[in-house]
Amino acid sequence: MSGPRIPLGRASAVADRVMEAVRDHVVDVAPVGSLRRFSAMVGDVTLLAVTSAASDLFDHLDASRELRILHRVEGTCVLRVGRDEATLRTAAPAVAGAALLHHTGSRAHTTRLVRRASERGIELGAHGARSRDTGLALPSDSERRVYELLGLPYIAPELRQGHDEIEAAEAGGLPTLVERRDIRGDLHMHSRWSDGFDSIEAMVARAAALGYEYVAITDHSKSSGAAGGLTVELLKRQRQEIAELRRRFPGIAVLHGAEVDILPDGRLDFPDDVLAELDIVLASLHDAAGQAAHHLTERCLAAIRNPFVNIITHPTNRLVGHRTGYALDFASIFAAALETGTALEIDGAPTHLDMDGPLARRAMRAGVTVSIDSDCHRAAWLDRQMAFGIGTARQGWVGPDRVLNARSLAEVRAFVARKREGRERPGAWDETGRSPDWVPEL
Repeated sequence: MSGPRIPLGRASAVADRVMEAVRDHVVDVAPVGSLRRFSAMVGDVTLLAVTSAASDLFDHLDASRELRILHRVEGTCVLRVGRDEATLRTAAPAVAGAALLHHTGSRAHTTRLVRRASERGIELGAHGARSRDTGLALPSDSERRVYELLGLPYIAPELRQGHDEIEAAEAGGLPTLVERRDIRGDLHMHSRWSDGFDSIEAMVARAAALGYEYVAITDHSKSSGAAGGLTVELLKRQRQEIAELRRRFPGIAVLHGAEVDILPDGRLDFPDDVLAELDIVLASLHDAAGQAAHHLTERCLAAIRNPFVNIITHPTNRLVGHRTGYALDFASIFAAALETGTALEIDGAPTHLDMDGPLARRAMRAGVTVSIDSDCHRAAWLDRQMAFGIGTARQGWVGPDRVLNARSLAEVRAFVARKREGRERPGAWDETGRSPDWVPEL
């Protein structure tokens, strides 16, 4: 099956419906392909079910009518899921690891693994691993065991891009990647006060249920007219509601922030005296205003230099499937962010997923701190969109030590305070935002 690519968010929702329909009838089930690798746009929505009775599983689906089977052959069926289709493949438990590895891809990654296996006298494919000399089956019930057969440590799905991950694995240079359990709070979300669909209370209650230590409410500023941005007066009224919610939710710290537009002339949408009253400030390029890349870069640098701006959200402002994003001078932006103690965001909204994996990896090489946030507009989506952000960060080889919201509340507050007090700057800036001791990325 092959069709037009669909956004990660929609593909994930389709996969969830399939998993819900089969999970009680299989040993395990998981998405594979580009969905498992957290690609922003997903081709075929494909899942792998581990079972020794594929025919019985398909008969169950036929009888239950939860999902409509469009086509079935031995070990595989194609399902109608709403207006979308999904492919459900199966594998016996003894070869589940080889099958999962094969169907996850990428093709470039698995091609190199098959070649490596052949060099070691091993035939490797979706149906398992076998010694070419003896013909005997080799352990392939888990992906880790397959990688061990090939003399490699486990390589996370998000890294399997067919670039340099195998060389890094050979050299012991794979990163410790950020995981969901590392995330201690969410620093970017919206409520009904701007363009969100739920109340602040609903967003906080859900964040508390997810076990977060803190959460930041960051509705849009006044220039985001389409998003119902807040005026200064409305921001004050919102602060009062948040103060009340802090009393009602003592187990989670509720930070009052804002996502402030960076205006065409580089100014921020709120003056500094208003920003100073907030617990955390996010700044965004929402409107290109017809400007060239160097003007957009200067606008971003101006926001980074502001002592009250803590996070630059979705830096390229890409719209997945519709707009590639701004071609900013990221060498200058990374240098300024590092110099001033400003974080750059990896945004989990499926419309953004920005910074993407390659750009996030550049940020890691430059020494930048990132924040992985949901940019969520519905309480029910907080966990899902955080997962998308984490998956995107893992594509960029991001470790927990570089993630602002993998730190405690006290550390986040200290991060904000250091910039406001100017303690993060070892040297003076020049007009590009670089310090005298800045070394360009090689």
